[in-house]
Amino acid sequence: MKYKLKYSFLNSDLQLVEKELEAAIHADSSVLTEASLHLLQSGGKRIRPVFVLLAARFGDYDIHVVKHVAATLELIHTASLVHDDVVDDADLRRGSATIKSKWDNRVAMYTGDYIFARALEMMSEINNPRAHQILANTMVELCLGEIEQIKDKFNFEQNWRIYFRRIKRKTALLIASSCQLGAIATGADERIQRRLFRFGYYVGMSYQIMDDILDFTASEAELGKPAGSDLLQGNITLPVLIAMKNPALKEIIKTVHEEMLKEDMGAIIQAIKASGAIEQATRISDQYLEKAFRELEELPSNKARKTLSQIAQNIGKRKF
Repeated sequence: MKYKLKYSFLNSDLQLVEKELEAAIHADSSVLTEASLHLLQSGGKRIRPVFVLLAARFGDYDIHVVKHVAATLELIHTASLVHDDVVDDADLRRGSATIKSKWDNRVAMYTGDYIFARALEMMSEINNPRAHQILANTMVELCLGEIEQIKDKFNFEQNWRIYFRRIKRKTALLIASSCQLGAIATGADERIQRRLFRFGYYVGMSYQIMDDILDFTASEAELGKPAGSDLLQGNITLPVLIAMKNPALKEIIKTVHEEMLKEDMGAIIQAIKASGAIEQATRISDQYLEKAFRELEELPSNKARKTLSQIAQNIGKRKF
């Protein structure tokens, strides 16, 4: 069962969020509007807005309040992707041309900045200082995660702690904050807010680990980019760290560089897959999911909790 089938009861609310997103990115500059729409309409799963809407159902749900939070989180995620593609010099995103490849780096950077600014403007609809502080802290951590990724490119000596801290900042905290802010927006009990934050954090860690696994196991058609792209760009992920416990394989992996021939890269991908690294990384992802499920068990039983559980299960089983 695909993601959207699990939360089809949110369809009308998600349509309202989509309208907010499209309204938010319209600018006086036709280039900014066109570039923003190009990425926004490129087929994202809208997972962060879904988490906001579901978490909000543990409080006094009002879509006309919650839609602003949901749109804000998706805009922040979208803006970070634009900047990511510039840093990674990526030509494809979800199988489509990136903003930096369709226009140029300058347009991409200004587009990312513009979307970030519109996200903050959107969040101003929420009159809650604590919510704004949480969002600000999340954005700070997101930027730190991006800087760490740049700093650690092709650093084959980094340890697991560095990797986990990086994916916490780059991915998990934004999902955790989506859950927390959805609950805050509808006045859910603070204990529920904290549970939802931890649930989102554990799911976010699992989600990113699975992304890193799929970079080796999914096809180019499924990924929308060549397999092994992360490693080719110098991003050392969990499967690579595990594979490098084998000294001989580590020496082979350390030969990777951005101009490597496709067939040479293919041989390294096969070696990583044959090392057992994929299976061990999957077990670690599953451990994070188990922690997420334990947090859910402490929440009130309702349709939102059931749906959160189903989405978490789907994240653990996804193939691309």
